[in-house]
Order: sequence, then structure tokens, then C-alpha cells
Amino acid sequence: MTFDYDLFVIGGGSGGVRAARIASGEYGAKVGLAEESRMGGTCVIRGCVPKKLMVFASGFPALFEEARAYGWQVEPARFDWPAFRTRLEAELDRLEGAYRSTLNAAGVVVHDERAVIVDAHRVRLASGQEFTAKHILVATGGWPYVPEFPGAELAVTSNEMFHLDELPKRALVVGGGFIAGEFACILNGLGVKVTQYYRGAQILRGFDDEVRGHVANTMREAGIDIHLGTAVTSLERTAGGIRVTGTDGSEREVDLVLYATGRRPNTAGLGLEALGLQLGRTGEIPVDRFSQTAVPSIYAVGDVTGRINLTPVAIREGHAFADTVFGGKPTAFDHELVASAVFTQPELGSVGLSEEAARDLEPIEIYATAFRPMRSAFAGKPDRVMMKLIVSKATRKVLGCHIVAPEAGEMIQLAAIAIRMGATKEDFDATCAVHPTMAEELVTMRKPVRTA
Repeated sequence: MTFDYDLFVIGGGSGGVRAARIASGEYGAKVGLAEESRMGGTCVIRGCVPKKLMVFASGFPALFEEARAYGWQVEPARFDWPAFRTRLEAELDRLEGAYRSTLNAAGVVVHDERAVIVDAHRVRLASGQEFTAKHILVATGGWPYVPEFPGAELAVTSNEMFHLDELPKRALVVGGGFIAGEFACILNGLGVKVTQYYRGAQILRGFDDEVRGHVANTMREAGIDIHLGTAVTSLERTAGGIRVTGTDGSEREVDLVLYATGRRPNTAGLGLEALGLQLGRTGEIPVDRFSQTAVPSIYAVGDVTGRINLTPVAIREGHAFADTVFGGKPTAFDHELVASAVFTQPELGSVGLSEEAARDLEPIEIYATAFRPMRSAFAGKPDRVMMKLIVSKATRKVLGCHIVAPEAGEMIQLAAIAIRMGATKEDFDATCAVHPTMAEELVTMRKPVRTA
């Protein structure tokens, strides 16, 4: 059978674009790609990139304050949201253009419209045009989820946060994960009075418990009003803003409500169920280690699979797919020991097992320290950083590393290399410290604080 395309990719985010580019540019496959929104997907357009730029912007007030302690005469500063937003949107336009140029250079045919799957080898565009493909890759990512409750339409999601007409004076952030914590810190840093609701017992579920507590405490010290075990029962528009009623019976008025209670795979209406694919509880597409579904010609990568929802993971999955299917090199991305960073203030960097997960597997030693770094101590600031290593008693391998500190994301990337190579605690101990740095504490913790 002759196909219109060797590969048709649905979704122009990081995973889909990488798969398309490698399949076409490196392996000579005829590739089509459909994207119903902007090229670049969640990370580039409404996620990692604009969020990190907002993190940078929100960090300057603390730097101005610190500068005074170091002898600088700093004039009162004022944040110009419209000016920042204009420059931010221009940067997103530039990045979207770069993604398109990359695809064009690789010979990928781009269709700027929604595509759905008709059968195992056929897709249909919103215009009604149909194409056949030997292989179909679903890379449609995730989408913010807002539960149903009275007044839910008054809330915004992370998608809208980069395009607000103006900054609110008072904001409620609902949720306790990556996105909620990061935006709570961003808004707080930009001068917004921030309250955060989370229905669980502690924010940042899935991370090490001690580290979660440390981050929550630093956020409270920075002025964020965190309410645990609390959710929203209703929102109501008032003359002065939005009235929020909580499950604890409290009422408060805010100018903006950001719902960051999770993202769900963007699979609704794609036609997957009609092919006999059984989707997961939240719509995720089950795949094997080579990203292949139960329908042999259909694959899926990235957040839509519900494996690890991180951009670098989607990119590696997309590349592995292209190597496997078009390069003749069966490649399965290893989802173990994937490092991550949460860009709260300060940041959280993590790789490997938490104390709770490790102690359920084997006897361990815990090495940990919390201290005021030199820079903060000199400025008279109470900020404390935290370093933590989880070590196997039997093999002495470092099973996990957790850092809460400025630039923790940069540090954890380097630590992840050593841990992936199987470094032991003695390897860390034998590494000479770089002084004076925060990171030197990773190689100077000699005695465990506890065992488990």
C-alpha cells in the first residue's frame, strides 16, 4: 500500500517536533505534522519558557533589597507589567518562528489545523482533508484541568497567566503541585498578595516530605498565605472582585483565581477509542517502552502518555521513537533517575528516590543539612538552603539527592550525572569541595543524621 506520509505527527510541541525533525531530517522519511494552536506546544508557548522568564522577573525585588545590604544605593523600583508582557510575547513569537524554521529545514510538511485519527493509517484535518500514513504519532500534550463547581468560569489557568491585561493586587492560587507553587512565588515576587489553597496535607506531593516542608516554610516566610486541607466550594463575582468560599467555611475577596490543580492528557475527540484503544483514567494513552500503543501503527510520546510530564522527557521519547521506527535502532528511553526542578523561590532540585520511597525498598542512611548561605547571612536575610542525600546501606550508592536553594535546578543537573553513573557516598566524600559555595555541602556531609 502506498501512503501519503511515512509518518504523520499530531501535535507541534517538543516531543512531536523532535520526532518529526529526526524522522524527516536525519532518516529521510516523508513527514506531515498538524498543530491546531501555536507551534512549540505547552513548554514554549504556555509553560516552561514564559514561566521561567516570569520567575526571573519576580526575583528582582529580593535582589534590590539584598543590593542595599551590600552597599548599593537602589532607587525605589516599579514593575511595568505591560512592558514585560509585550517583550514576553515577542519572545514567544520568536521561538515559535524558530520551531517552524526547524521543521521547514528538515522537510516536514506543517498543517496549521486540528487533526483526528480516522483509522490505523488515516488522519482527517479540520478542513476535511484526509491523509494516509504508515505510522501515526500522537503528541498532543496535556491541558489544564478545572473541576466543576459554582463559579468555576471565573477562574483562569496557567494558559492565561502570561497574557493578563494587568496584574491583580490579590490572588488565590488553587493547587499544590509544580505549577501552583511556582505561580504563587511569581505573583508574590511581583508584589501581589497571594493566598494558596491545597486540599492535601502538604504541597508538592511526590517529592521528599522533608524537602516539601522546607519549601512550604520558605514560601510562608516570603509572605504567601498557604492553607492546607482546603479547597474552593464556590466563586462569585462581586463589585470589588471575586468572592471565594472555602471548604473550611472561610470567605475572602480576591482579584484573580488561578486554578493549578493538575493537567490532563489532551486526547478528547482524537478518535482513539474508536480504534479500540483503552485510555487511562484521566485520558492518558497506554504505550510500551518503545512508545507504541496496542494499535501497531500508532505511537504516542510526551505528556499525553502520562509517564513523566517533563519537556526533556518528551523530547527524548520523540527522538527514541524516530530512532526505533525510522533509524533501525530500537531505542527505549529510560524513565529512571530523571532529574527535575521546581522553580519556586528558592528552587527545588530533585533526582532519584525520596526518603519515604527508599526506606520502603531497603535500609538507608540519610545525610542532610540546612544552613544560611553566605550571601543571605551577610545581607541579614533568614533564608535557609537544604541539601539531602539518600544512601543505600548495602551498596553505598546515592539513591537520591534533593536540594532547596537558589539555582538548585543548575546544581541538580550535575548531581544527576554522578548519581546516574552509580556514584557512592564515598565517591561524593572523595570529591574535593569548591569553596565558598553552597554546593560544597554535597561533598562535606560526613555523618548520617538518621537511618531508616
